[in-house]
Amino acid sequence: MLNERQAGAAIEGVVRQEKVETTQLAVDTHGYTDFAMSLARLLGFDLCPRLRELNQRHLFVPRGVKVPGEIAAVCEATIDTALIEEHWDSLVHLAASVITGHASAVTALARFGSAARGDPIYDAGVQLGKLLRTAFLADYFVNEAFRRELRRVLNRGEAVNALKRAIYTGRVVPAQARRADEMQAVADALSLLANIVMAWNTAQMQAVLDRWANRRQIVPPELTGRIAPTRLEGINLRGVFRFPLERYAGQILPSQTAAKTSASG
Repeated sequence: MLNERQAGAAIEGVVRQEKVETTQLAVDTHGYTDFAMSLARLLGFDLCPRLRELNQRHLFVPRGVKVPGEIAAVCEATIDTALIEEHWDSLVHLAASVITGHASAVTALARFGSAARGDPIYDAGVQLGKLLRTAFLADYFVNEAFRRELRRVLNRGEAVNALKRAIYTGRVVPAQARRADEMQAVADALSLLANIVMAWNTAQMQAVLDRWANRRQIVPPELTGRIAPTRLEGINLRGVFRFPLERYAGQILPSQTAAKTSASG
């Protein structure tokens, strides 16, 4: 259920915003399912996954559609549009439940995850998702600007994950997170620390840009948009430890202290 949970969490984050300003949500391979592709579209935005093994991905079109010879090797005319039409109302009701808060996206995708194979609503959602994935892949392969922007957004998200791994290098022992609320508390605390680091980086970066602007060294907006506040080079995550050795030298190294005393006397 890993895919369903991660995809649902990503979708839930967009749905619960007070004012949704995005029409696209980029996710990595592990946060993608065909059913999630359908649910996202019904909620008003597109799921844009970075899919691995692209050379093995197929394009899907409705049954009976004539496939051009140039793409016949990677195209399958297997989509059952009648199944989508038959269960369209159920899919819309599911999306409405998520929008109104009667069900979360995580719960919806857990209910209609891979374990729901054979359920007609699940099958209809997967069929629709394959169609949407085909349209997405067509844009991904043809539109270079779209492909470059998607990679930039996904790399930005991975940079945040790398920052969290750098902040917490150990592991959470079972005694610290046995219950779901304890696990959530640990995850929230780590996110808070990562946000603090990014906020500090952002403030320092803005200060540099302001100084450059005062010197009329203007950085183009297209370049500032590529700068992420996730770097760690200027931050000592482990702190600085200072030990007053001279104060405790007699206790730590008594023989050395005695030798120095006798030599001076």
